[in-house]
Amino acid sequence: MDCEYSSLCTEVANPQEVFGGEYVGHDEPSAVFYSNAPGAGNNVRYQVVLPHDPSPNNPTAPGKSYNFELHGALWFGMALCDTQSYPEQVSTCTQDSDTNIVDPTVSPNHPGTAFTELQFYPPGWVPWPAWAVATGASGCDPTRWCAALNIFGLLEDPVAGTLQNPTCAAQVGIEYFNFAFVTRNGSSQAPANPLGSTLATFTPDPAQDLFMNSGDHLAVTMHDTPDGLQAVIDDLSSGQSGSMTASPANGFAQIRFAPTGTDCTAIPYAFHPMYSTSTPDTRVIWAAHTYNVAFSDEIGHFDTCTGPGQVPATPFGLDQTGNPTACPAGNSELTGPTDTDDNFCFPGSQALRLKVTGCTDTNTGFDGMSYQPVWPDGNRALHPSPFMFGPPLTGPGYDTSFSRLAFEADLPRIEGTCNRITGSGCTLIPTTDAGTPAAFYPFFSAVGGRNCLLGFGNDVPGSKTDFGRNAQYGTLLTTAYLAFGGGGATINRINNFRNIIANPCPGSPGR
Repeated sequence: MDCEYSSLCTEVANPQEVFGGEYVGHDEPSAVFYSNAPGAGNNVRYQVVLPHDPSPNNPTAPGKSYNFELHGALWFGMALCDTQSYPEQVSTCTQDSDTNIVDPTVSPNHPGTAFTELQFYPPGWVPWPAWAVATGASGCDPTRWCAALNIFGLLEDPVAGTLQNPTCAAQVGIEYFNFAFVTRNGSSQAPANPLGSTLATFTPDPAQDLFMNSGDHLAVTMHDTPDGLQAVIDDLSSGQSGSMTASPANGFAQIRFAPTGTDCTAIPYAFHPMYSTSTPDTRVIWAAHTYNVAFSDEIGHFDTCTGPGQVPATPFGLDQTGNPTACPAGNSELTGPTDTDDNFCFPGSQALRLKVTGCTDTNTGFDGMSYQPVWPDGNRALHPSPFMFGPPLTGPGYDTSFSRLAFEADLPRIEGTCNRITGSGCTLIPTTDAGTPAAFYPFFSAVGGRNCLLGFGNDVPGSKTDFGRNAQYGTLLTTAYLAFGGGGATINRINNFRNIIANPCPGSPGR
């Protein structure tokens, strides 16, 4: 599966090299966490409260929204070793070690890097075929949440200017990923790697997977083990637990980097965390964002599709020729006429619960549901409650707070109006394809006192602070990357707004 059309994938810094000139990107407003404490880069725990949805009655009422319309996925991330991934210059990577910090302006010999996202999927509205999960089109269940461990690598050598051979790239993409649902017994229900995966890999199984209810309180742990990174979810409300380890036993594997020929080989591999600490220097040097330990909400993947036409009831959001199903010409979106990003559409007739017709392509026009004032704001009759989480804790007893966090938005990377060299035209409120500012852009807030939780969306009752709303994302950030085909030379790109502050919730409790 090519990551070009996926809400699952980590956003690359320079997509023209990977996907071609037409790719724009997807929106990942993030909170990035910093600590110099040993283990902060490989051993963390979060407290999480899953949000509620409004009543299922009248799902298309004006101004009404649901979690599946706002989030493709919400995730917690961490940088990992992957010796077959970008930048392809050295064959070793010492797990859990800051010796892996290599400034690309000093040397291109950075160990190969992958990024993991422990993704949470809101209750969905259409059945879950393999292509639907790849496009973020569906949830696990009509009423419950689930989670999956995703690991992304990039098959590119920027120094030589080479990519994975076309034969293999056609099978797994240039940005490839491993995927496995969090299961109650910790065993994957099918191989996680892209060459061994089957339809069962991407189809949630209530007999095996950990399903969670809206409103449940969770303890979410990500830590290294001898077998690889392990993600553990303890549902403190239901008493159930689940886990997934990025191990060969669960079918996790690298894809061998082979820029010439036709080789496409999966190498069984235990993916381990790359760094000891989590600082601005512990980045994934091929990613648009600058994070290691982080939270992000994948937004901008849902447009309504209404009007006199009817989306054909075809599987996977594809038409009979295999192309993405488009919202019929002349139909109106939430805020205007149908446009070219209204693709991968599903008719409400296929929905298991909420009869909503919608499209799940990347919303390059910034006019879909994610960019309307329909985010959590305390109006529970119309809008969901926020996804709430505490900043991570580390240490043997998960009692050590991270000292700082950064709010980071990759808007410069994805805004067509932004000059990523000069910063001209880069805005905190993105410009729609109609040439006007988006109606809304979501932001983080903190609820509670010292033991506060962070929430994402709009201001909600009881907020301690909203950090200046959209101003929380700060100022333009210039980051150095390896130039494609530059022999080790670097280029500077403006891919993010970023603002680093002291941890506003230093007393967030451990489990």
